[in-house]
Parts: sequence; structure tokens; C-alpha cells
Amino acid sequence: MSVTAPAASPVLPRQRVGGRLVAGAFGVCAVVAAVAASTFSAQEAVPGIPMPGPLVAVGLPVVRVLLDVAAVAVVGLSLVPKLLGFDAPERTEPVLRRVRPLAVIAAWAWAICALLTIVFQTAELNPGGVPTFGMIAAYVGDVGTGQGLLFSAACALAAAGIGLMAVRFGEKVPAELRVIVALFGLLPIPVTGHAVNSVWHDPIMVSMEIHVMGAAAWTGGLVATAVFVAPHRELLAVALPRFSRIAAVCLLLVGLSGLVNGLGTMALTPGVTLLGAIVTSHYGLLLVVKTVLVALLVPLAAHIRFRLLPAVRDGRATALVGWAVAEVSVMGLAYGVAVALTRASIA
Repeated sequence: MSVTAPAASPVLPRQRVGGRLVAGAFGVCAVVAAVAASTFSAQEAVPGIPMPGPLVAVGLPVVRVLLDVAAVAVVGLSLVPKLLGFDAPERTEPVLRRVRPLAVIAAWAWAICALLTIVFQTAELNPGGVPTFGMIAAYVGDVGTGQGLLFSAACALAAAGIGLMAVRFGEKVPAELRVIVALFGLLPIPVTGHAVNSVWHDPIMVSMEIHVMGAAAWTGGLVATAVFVAPHRELLAVALPRFSRIAAVCLLLVGLSGLVNGLGTMALTPGVTLLGAIVTSHYGLLLVVKTVLVALLVPLAAHIRFRLLPAVRDGRATALVGWAVAEVSVMGLAYGVAVALTRASIA
């Protein structure tokens, strides 16, 4: 006689609201922080030099942070099959059937936001008019940021195509492939930030890429776990320990690489004194804010790992969603500040 594993427990309306609150908290905090930090670090108008209009000044950081939110969503949703495992498809498949189409939608949003960012950045370099196709093509051809965004959009479209195959064929499409393509699409993102013209350029770029990928896996994995897995205690008991191990590595990588990137960028910028730039430049002040936000994540992550995880393993009810809301809210603020950092003045 064969024994069939029990199906995943139904999701109650209250649990759906909690999941939406987690996702919404990350997105809203990221957008608000990006607009506020970009406004703080905006360059003052110079008489005689045209400046971008308010649509570009506000729209560019919004679209740029929405690109990050969509990319984080693709990475997190792609990680869900690996977190759940493949030993009990009767329990995991109802969850994965919800996750796969959303990953495709997020990938399309990622690609669209990357292309819109190119348009907005073209408009920023050509204030006073509407960007034409020729202006956009010239921007992509001449500026590394445009090329990086175009490559990221292409990777997002590839992720959407592979995601559609997963919707059709399920886990016959390897989860590892979806994760790798999503992370690969993040590699050009650091190109959109400050460039360091020194022998340390390549190591700092690698550090930036590690920072971006680690942050995406940590944030996306937490949001996806809280939204889709947390309502099912038996699945959460399997997924949360696996995610906790990933999160611990990501926290270490994100913290160390963030300090290396920020301090290294300031120290290697000609004409900039490191200690002075930290307290006087927009870049330095935003770096301090971001460092504080990452530091705030440590006790929140530690509480989930050391206080809630044992209860989850035992199948007991916990306040995981509430703590996840707090953690992803801080993550959203950090993402918004990071967008402003890529454009802030160092001098």
C-alpha cells in the first residue's frame, strides 16, 4: 500500500494579508527611500546649465528602484523550489504553481524597468527635450551604464522565457538554471554606479557584484519564504532552515563587500580625502545611513534564526511574518539608499 503525503494546508485570508504586507513593505520602503535619498543628494542648479525636469528627477530613481525590486522578486521566486526541495511534490506543487507565473511577471517587469531606466537616463543627459530613438541608441552605444542596463534587460527576458517553460513543464526545468540566469542578470547592475579608475577597479567591481547578488538572494529569499511558504507550517519547517543558512552567508558577504565598495570608492577617487568625504559629501552620508540600516538587520535576522527557527522546526506558531515585515522594511530602505548612492556626489 502506498502512502500519499498530505497536501499543503490551505492559506487563510489573514495569512494572505500578512504575505502581501511583507511584499508591500519592501516595495514601498524602497521607493520612498530612493526618492527621499535622491532628493537629498541631488545636485544644485547652476545658472545657465539646463537641469532635468521634475519628471526625470523623480521618475528616474523610482524606475531604478523598481528594477531592483523586480530583480529581487525573480531571484527570490526562483529560489523557492530549492528551499522546498523535491521530496514531497504533493505538498510543494500547490505552492510552486503560484510561484512560477509570478516569476515570469516579475522578469517582464524587470526588463521593462531596465529599458525605462535607459530612457530616463538619456533624458537626464539631454535635458529640455523628449529623448529620441537616436539619442537612446547613442547613449547605449557610448555609455557603459546603458550597455549594462540593456544586457540586464536581455537576461530578464531570458529569465521570463525559462520561467514560461517552468510554468508549462514544472520542475522538469531545473531550478538551478532559473536561479543562475536571474543572478547573472544582476552582474551588469554595478556598472550603473561610480567607476573607480585605478588598479583596484576590477576587484572593487567584483566586490560590488557579490554585494548585489548577495543582497538579492537574501532579500528575495526572505520575501518569498514569508509570502508563499510561511502559511504552511510543514513546508516552512523544511524551507526556513535552508534559507537561514543562505541568509547567514549573504549577510556576511553583503556587510563586508558593502564596506569595501563604499570606502574603496571614496579612498580611490582623486582629490577626495576619505575621512572628510564620509562626513561632508552626499555619498559619504548616504553610505553611513546604509551601513546603519545593514547593522539594524543583524539583530532582526538573528532573532529569526535563533529564536523563531527552533519553534518553526517543532511546528509551533510563530510571529515570523511580523518579524519578516520589519526586516524587509529595513532592506527596502537600504535598497532605496543604494539607488541614491549610485548617483550621489563623492566630492
